[in-house]
Amino acid sequence: MNQNALNSLPLKGVRIIAVEQYGAGPFGTQHLADLGAEVIKIENQADGGDVGRHVGPYYFGENDSHFYQAFNRNKKSITLNLKSEQGKEIFHRLLKNADIVFNNLRGDLPEKLGLTYEDLKQYNEKIVCAHLSAYGREGSRKSWPGYDYLMQAEAGYLSLTGEPDGPPSRMGLSIIDLMTGTTAAMGMLAGLVGARETGKGRDIDVSLYDVAIHNLAYVGVWYLNEGFSLKREPFSSHPSLTPSQLYRTQDGWVFLMCNKEKFWGTLCVAIERPEWINRPEYQRFPDRLKNRDALKEELEAVLTTRTTEEWMKAFAGKVPAAPVYDVAQALDNDFIQEQERILEVEHAGRKVRSIASPVRVGAHPLKAAPAMGEHNEELLSEVGYSEQEIRSFKEEHVI
Repeated sequence: MNQNALNSLPLKGVRIIAVEQYGAGPFGTQHLADLGAEVIKIENQADGGDVGRHVGPYYFGENDSHFYQAFNRNKKSITLNLKSEQGKEIFHRLLKNADIVFNNLRGDLPEKLGLTYEDLKQYNEKIVCAHLSAYGREGSRKSWPGYDYLMQAEAGYLSLTGEPDGPPSRMGLSIIDLMTGTTAAMGMLAGLVGARETGKGRDIDVSLYDVAIHNLAYVGVWYLNEGFSLKREPFSSHPSLTPSQLYRTQDGWVFLMCNKEKFWGTLCVAIERPEWINRPEYQRFPDRLKNRDALKEELEAVLTTRTTEEWMKAFAGKVPAAPVYDVAQALDNDFIQEQERILEVEHAGRKVRSIASPVRVGAHPLKAAPAMGEHNEELLSEVGYSEQEIRSFKEEHVI
């Protein structure tokens, strides 16, 4: 990418110090790095750095897993022991030119490590201190560790996923981690706007648990106001609209979502059954819902006469429909190539491919995730340390 493109990114000039590891936190700061922010990862070399570096099964090299590369492109790395007095001093120097300090530590650790606004405002009054934890920094669970799948279980997701006669099932992705990271990115930007307006920073808190509960959205409102607790429906059906579910084709599955009345007529024409449009048992949403099982049987009798690809050509742009793909098919999709959603960067002697930011700003920086401590000399020199001091920090295991 040329320098003009880099200079045009909307977060150019924003500096984020990130005490982060694993998935949720690094995913959130990668959003901001992709938009031009300078994200500096703080890693403790004695602990092996970001634990995500060691998550298999695939690696580009030592301390360089595919998992790590998926969450840390466009960042810098400095090794620093925040439990040492010298490490804290270096950290405080770095803060003077920073906008945000971010961490995704256990809820009781930011206060113990001195990462709250109350601790850090003396070094930079405008600093925004963003905390991503499992259960928050207050309350009876603040010291609890927590992970995505646990949140899916306790927040009701497993009760909503899968077939009604099967066991509770989690989503195939770590969706709470990803959404919490994204929510944290939004919180950091909100804090930054506030700090620039008022001249003062603040603490911003996001937790896996809060995001998991918040995502219940309308399902939660149904229960809170009507006492209705949603259950699993067969074939991933919408609870009140049909056809809006999985249907078999000749060679696989297609998901149809006729979530407006007009799409019912369009579907009937597309499958060459225009006479169904005004059949009393299928005419309106309530009629179709009452007769959903019979409708499914009749629809599949038609849909199984052609392949998924053939039906998608018939539905394209007219009937809301999608083929049911596995991950390989999803990423090999021609539409992904058309939209340039796959990025490539040279790294470790090969091309590393990753998925582009969903926020389109006309340019995407392309830099692989950093080696541990790759930017030690650059960043320490910037804040005034000499070559001799940097060498001593290495000898004393401060960095």
